Amino acid sequence: MSRVAKKPVALVKGVELNVQSDSISVKGPKGTLSVPKPAGIEVKIEDGSALLSANDVSLVPLTGTLRAIVANMVHGVSTGFERKLELVGVGYRAAMQGKDLSLSLGFSHPVLFPSPEGITITTPTQTEIVVAGADKQRVGEVAAKIRGYRPPEPYKGKGVKYAGETIIRKEAKKA
Repeated sequence: MSRVAKKPVALVKGVELNVQSDSISVKGPKGTLSVPKPAGIEVKIEDGSALLSANDVSLVPLTGTLRAIVANMVHGVSTGFERKLELVGVGYRAAMQGKDLSLSLGFSHPVLFPSPEGITITTPTQTEIVVAGADKQRVGEVAAKIRGYRPPEPYKGKGVKYAGETIIRKEAKKA
């Protein structure tokens, strides 16, 4: 059996886990998240933790995946997730205009990125962007979309990069 599926999901204080026949929903101080529950996987709640088990041997890998998703949902509605982005380059700036993120990335026009529902975008400085929310997958998706406007290039390292990301640099052509 999957080792991941055997580990119980600890339910933090203030977090509710509801299991229906076709979905699992988690409610907490940061919001509510839900995921469809495949048939053949059982979820038991006991002693402040949730245990997942599979009825069939072929569902064991899916049980481990679902356990990881539920653990991320519990963490998201209690603490939340965030991704930090850095802008590297002369004149590269980020600023909030209402709920939209305005990016100056060396194009002839500023790029406006509308903030999706359930995601909070902040700019502590002109060269930093913080994407936060309860859903880990959506936070990563929004951060990847913002990074995709101008990914870091390998010669000077200019562009939008994740905080802590190392850019492998190339040497320029020699005459």
